[in-house]
Amino acid sequence: MMASVLVLLALLPQLVDRTKDPIQLAPPSRELSHEKRADIFMARKMYREGVETYQLALGQRESPYLYNKLGIAYHHLLMFPNATRSYQKAVRLDKEYSQAINNLGTIYYAQKRYKRAIRQYKRALTENPNSPSIHSNLGTAYFARKKYKGATREYLQALLLDPLVFERRNSVGTLLQERSVRDKAQYNYFMARTYASAELYDKSLLYLRRAFEEGYKKRKKIAEDPVFAPLLENPEFQQLVLSGQTTAQLR
Repeated sequence: MMASVLVLLALLPQLVDRTKDPIQLAPPSRELSHEKRADIFMARKMYREGVETYQLALGQRESPYLYNKLGIAYHHLLMFPNATRSYQKAVRLDKEYSQAINNLGTIYYAQKRYKRAIRQYKRALTENPNSPSIHSNLGTAYFARKKYKGATREYLQALLLDPLVFERRNSVGTLLQERSVRDKAQYNYFMARTYASAELYDKSLLYLRRAFEEGYKKRKKIAEDPVFAPLLENPEFQQLVLSGQTTAQLR
């Protein structure tokens, strides 16, 4: 009995001491800034909420980056005049802001004002000459004006800077990439030719298939084009393009 009491007494100081340890509180949660909340709305494609929340952020501080993001939100809502004003405010605050300059070009492109779009893309490239997306946009604007040499040059430069530039889909960033074209069959043929020029033959075949799915019919033109010569022995190319003709007939 005495031994049991001694054991309990020995334990008591430990129990009392533990009650004096400081209580570990969870760190206070930080409320998201208006900009972060707006970014989340944009990622969820809730563009109207994005507009409202970027405006709240701009009420706290003027920033070219916030105006650019606001422009993108308006852009997704097809509210082009509002988007234009937002991009222009961004550029007024930072004349070297290539992303906002590029995005202003995409507004002009969407309005089929291709000459103005080209001027903006060129201006953006003077500030950021190593942007594959801006080179891609400039190439697309040249394509829209049927200036295929210029389009090829810009697309090849874009591929040189980033071989995956045409595969990226970025809807929540700060730089828009324009890929809409009216003649999809011609565009896919053009992309197939661009990839073949860059010796990216798998991608070339992919775009050739898309071109034919969109109604491109000039198979003989493709087969006789020296750019596609390395593909003449390729079984997929033969199936897509040669249509029963032998490679000997084409040489």
